[in-house]
Amino acid sequence: MNTYQVILRPVITEKGVEKKDNERTLCFQVAAGANKTQVKAAVEKLFKVKVEEVRTANFEGKARRRGRFVGYRPDWKKAYVKLKAGEKVPDFAEI
Repeated sequence: MNTYQVILRPVITEKGVEKKDNERTLCFQVAAGANKTQVKAAVEKLFKVKVEEVRTANFEGKARRRGRFVGYRPDWKKAYVKLKAGEKVPDFAEI
């Protein structure tokens, strides 16, 4: 899997920004089939930093309605990537 196929986009929420500032942890939406070692290698290659640990979480798509029609949002996977001590936390605008 290519580096750009593993990491799809950063997840920028209040919780994600707080974790980035206080705990040196970045939050990304990743490919559903990606494992922790692939996410670690992709982040180290893209941002040129050292990764301490990776935690992942799978989310099921929610049911959404448009009038009488029911559909589902897609399932997705989130990864929390903690950087090693002394590493500079990148801003996403620098990519």
